[in-house]
Amino acid sequence: MPISRRALLAAPALLPALRPPGARAQAPWPERPVRIVVAFPAGTVTDTLIRHLSEPLSRELGQPVIIDNRPGGSGVVGTESVARSAPDGLTWCVLSVTNGALNTYLVPRLSYDPLKDFAPVGYVADTAYILVVPAASPARDLKGFVELAKQRPLTFSYGNASARIASAMLARMGGAEMTAVPYRGGPEALTDVIAGRIDSTFTDFAAGMPQVKEGKVRALAVTSPQAFALAPEIPPVASLLPGYGVSAWFGMGLPAATPAPIVARANAAMNAALADPGFIEKVGRLGYVPRGSTPQEFHAFLRAQIEEMTVRAKEAGLEPG
Repeated sequence: MPISRRALLAAPALLPALRPPGARAQAPWPERPVRIVVAFPAGTVTDTLIRHLSEPLSRELGQPVIIDNRPGGSGVVGTESVARSAPDGLTWCVLSVTNGALNTYLVPRLSYDPLKDFAPVGYVADTAYILVVPAASPARDLKGFVELAKQRPLTFSYGNASARIASAMLARMGGAEMTAVPYRGGPEALTDVIAGRIDSTFTDFAAGMPQVKEGKVRALAVTSPQAFALAPEIPPVASLLPGYGVSAWFGMGLPAATPAPIVARANAAMNAALADPGFIEKVGRLGYVPRGSTPQEFHAFLRAQIEEMTVRAKEAGLEPG
């Protein structure tokens, strides 16, 4: 039977309906702006890094990337909010040594599980902490600081659990007595050290070095196992206390039920952003070292960090609560 011209013209319009469901074109992802929840205050080491990442990541995703600071409860408030979000790939969470590892030990009845409630996207970067004291402190170097802490109890401020671990490890390994003073975030802790109200703090490189260069605080040591490339003149704590080493690391997660293709797309976009030369140079000057990974690699790293930081917290004498 001959096919009419009208039927031929109508055929292309009918093709999508005749395709099997799996063969239909999928809507592009992301179709709306992506929101990254930072579970710590603005100006913290986590916030600074992710704000620099947002620009190249936005280019890779083809959508705006919005930073949403949701501090509270050592990162619990913001982290839980993402764990309970829709698994559409539009809400990301920064997982760090605090909310991704230490909270599993330090926070009783933690309302989320970093391994079960998140689909890992990948590793982002790491950096070192700097031990700083007020400019007027009698401690001129790390050895002098430890000796001073043996003579009289010193105070250390901390704005997150990893900085608390760093100070507690220093006190334990150095045989010194130090009193912990908690702060809402690292910037507030550093402000009180500058003012001389607190004897010391471990601050992130990006926040601490400008204050060191301006003479507002004195840098005594870094937490990396070896000297930090951007400040080789500052000795590592391990030079006095062998075996010491603490780093601040950052990764990214999505709600656990996020479809695998979206996770893979998010990972590819993030790794491309991390490899952007402009981004590497910019955050490198601030002390961050970007490191791409697969979701599986970050998941294995996260599991190992939960185990390691639990041991370190117990060794440092920290108790849940």
